[in-house]
Amino acid sequence: MNLSNYIINDIKPPLLTNSVRDLQVLFQQLTYSHIPIKNEEGVYLGCISETDIHCFESAKLVKDIIYSAEGFFVREDTNWLDTLEAFAQNATNIMPILNKKNSYIGYYELKDIISLFNETPFFSEAGAILVIEKGLTDYSFSEISQIVESNNGKLLGAFVSKIENDIAEITLKIGNTGLNDIMQTFRRYSYNVVSGHEEDSYIESLKERSDYLNKYLNM
Repeated sequence: MNLSNYIINDIKPPLLTNSVRDLQVLFQQLTYSHIPIKNEEGVYLGCISETDIHCFESAKLVKDIIYSAEGFFVREDTNWLDTLEAFAQNATNIMPILNKKNSYIGYYELKDIISLFNETPFFSEAGAILVIEKGLTDYSFSEISQIVESNNGKLLGAFVSKIENDIAEITLKIGNTGLNDIMQTFRRYSYNVVSGHEEDSYIESLKERSDYLNKYLNM
């Protein structure tokens, strides 16, 4: 997916010569968890969090508190899934974007990246949801694909949804089902079938959780 259409430049990143008060006022006007900082040459220096900014004296300059900046970012060619992971790892709802020269070119909003996830065939295409388990070192995505396709199914998406006690749980979205034949074949290959849903209850639950996360992070 091309993320260039989702690059936002509404915020002019403060410079080192801005005051802490400037950032405090900016946070009052926005709903972002962080604000990016750059120098006069446009080089990204990190993000200051809303939590941290209120711990500093408003008369200080940004250069006096830049040590508290968090250095997360993505590149302009980073794919959407890695971008989503960066959001999660840094507990932020804004993600700075840098070019190869480390110059700041804009940012992504979390809600836009989540919306891309909801538009993937995993959510948008009709099909069945199947949840299976197998030992962490024993399962294979190539084997999983082969089992689905050998039963005339079409694998629309698959991800590891949980790892616990060396057991991997894999969630599959399958089109053109015959779900029962696929489930029986997985059992013959020593997969534990946790659940199978012929249509939308599980997928709607995932959508609801995604929407709730987006609303929560934008409160």
